[in-house]
Formats: sequence, C-alpha cells, structure tokens
Amino acid sequence: MITVLGCKAGFSQSSKFTITGDLTGLKAPADWVYLSYYVADQHITDSSPVRQNNYHFSGNITEPVLARLRVKYKMTGENQLSLPANNRRDYASVFLQPGTIKVVSIDSFSNVSVAGSKADDEYRMLEETAKPYNDLLDELYRKFQVARKNKETDLAKIFENQIDSLNESANDKIYGTYVKKNPSSLLAMYALKNWAGYEIDPQKIEPVFKTLCESVRNSASGKDMQQKIDIAKKTAVGQTALDFTQNDTLGKPVALHTLKGRYLLVDFWASWCGPCRAENPNLVNTFNKYKEKGFQVLGVSLDRPGGKERWLQAIHDDGLTWTHVSDLQFWDNAVAKQYGIQAIPQNLLLDPNGKIIAKNLKGEELDKKLASIYSN
Repeated sequence: MITVLGCKAGFSQSSKFTITGDLTGLKAPADWVYLSYYVADQHITDSSPVRQNNYHFSGNITEPVLARLRVKYKMTGENQLSLPANNRRDYASVFLQPGTIKVVSIDSFSNVSVAGSKADDEYRMLEETAKPYNDLLDELYRKFQVARKNKETDLAKIFENQIDSLNESANDKIYGTYVKKNPSSLLAMYALKNWAGYEIDPQKIEPVFKTLCESVRNSASGKDMQQKIDIAKKTAVGQTALDFTQNDTLGKPVALHTLKGRYLLVDFWASWCGPCRAENPNLVNTFNKYKEKGFQVLGVSLDRPGGKERWLQAIHDDGLTWTHVSDLQFWDNAVAKQYGIQAIPQNLLLDPNGKIIAKNLKGEELDKKLASIYSN
C-alpha cells in the first residue's frame, strides 16, 4: 500500500481545491448537487446548479478531508414530487486535496470515477479492503432490524453482539493496520479516527498516534485527536470522575460531587435517540431492582435547544424516575464535551467515592455488575 502524502508534503496554510463534476452518465436529469465536509470542527456546506450535465465547487482546506456529494433530481411531468434521497444511489464520497479534482458519475451518482486527488486514490484502496466486512455488516444490520421489528429481543441481542464483534475486528484489520503501515500519510488520520471509534481506548490509540510524523499530528485533525485522547485518559476506568454542575428539569443546579456516597450511573442519552429509548426499559428495571440498596442514576440529556418539552415528555413516557440534567445544547452539551461523548447512549458507573469503575454497561451487563457489587 502506498503512502499518499509524506511529512514534508503536508500543508498548513489554507489551500484551494476545485471540483468539476460530469453527470452525463445519469439517466434521470439532475437539478442541483450539494457538497458537505468539515474543516476542523466547522461544518462546510455548498450547492451547485447542474448546467449541461456539469457542476462545479471550489473552497479552501488545510488538509485532505473526506467530503460528501448529494444530487437532487429535476421534477418533471408525472414525477412532481422529488424522490427521497437514497444512500446507495444519490450520494458519493470524494477525498479532497488542493488542486483540480474531476468527478465523473458513471451509471449512477454514487458510482464515481475520481481523478486529480491522490488522497482519494488511497481512500478507494482502503475502502475496497473494507468492502467484504461492510457487506457482512449490512446483512447483520438487516437481520437485527427485522428481529427488533418482530420484537425478538434475544435474537436481536445476538445480532447486536455479532455486529459489535465484527466492527472491532474489521477496524483492527483495516484501519489499524493501515495507520501502522502509513504513519507519514495525512490519510492516516482518517484511518486512525475510524480505528479509534467513538469510545477511544487511549492505551491502544496513543502509542500509534505518537508514531505519526509531526506535520500529521499538528494538522487540525491531529490536534483534535490529541484532545480526544487526553479526555479519554481523564475519563478512563480507574479515574475519579470529572466534577460538573448542570441544571435539572426545574432549573436547579445539580453538582456531581453532591451525589457521592452511593453507586451512581451517569447516563448520557436524549429524547431523539432511538437506541437510548430502546435501552431505557432495561435501565428502569435495573434501577427499580437496586434503588433500595442505594443505587442511583443521573441522566445527562443531549436534547436540542428549545427541546425541553420533548425531554420532559420522554422522561415521563419512559418512566425515568431519577435525577435528570441538561443544558439543552445538543452535541454542544458541556458535560458531554467534558467527557468526550461522541455517540449515545453511553454511561459511566461510579463507586461511592466518585471513581469510574465501569463504562457503557447495558442490560444484563449492568445487572450482573450491580449484583456482584451488592452481594459483597
């Protein structure tokens, strides 16, 4: 596998890219194409009208970044309603780098040929390696959804465990292997992020991160990863939980340190989060089983600004009879950022002294942990 960009080839100043798109191969006439990508933490979006089967974008980036393109078709004759976007048909990914990049849609918008980006060449090779695993994951997800729809809880749990196991194995074999072999590639940060996942294990990730060349570590995504690693180290099992204060449902401040003295589960969730709501019945059963022994829960919600009523309604509907706090700032929730929460549901189990003794225990795992604790 080749290295795309060496340490000396990185660019720290903002550099211009240009995308020229060719939609001649599409059967349905296109109206607009939309572009989205991130520069550091800033989400950039743009749009381009389609003229004579062509579209055009330009912008400035500080390092190669993965961008997403989406097409909107023209409404004609009998089709007066625009078709809902389909991931397999109407989206395409392109790895941007400075220079002119030509994107040709071959027989559908998602099936593209890209020229002018060595980073994209490497990205395609990496994704081709991941394809067999992704195909297996797609099939497992399909079976999982069917089992959930049919309320076959035990079968759904089996598929969920298989998905988690395959994800971990695939990430190690694909992205972990790539970043270890290509420490001087700026695409290595993309691979490292995929390998690290949403729940970063600093003991696994930091040693490899330190092998990356200086220009990669000092890139915007490199600095972001270093910050995430630092937070993961502070919030790892064995560390004392970082103190915080946030308002409850009545607007009264609740400080974490005031809840010391009992085993406490800090649960990150939101009313809009389907997996969180699906897990809530399990947490309710566990809470009711151990609350007389001193077990308590503190819910930290990532509900949106202006979403207090939905937050309160979800608490009521799901029967969550413990303390809840939120600043209603969505993913900018101060506590979530303090703890490096990048996906929900997530939780931390604290001992009476406020030390983190376990993370992300769900269903039977949490019940077994508490049974062990209280039997002693």
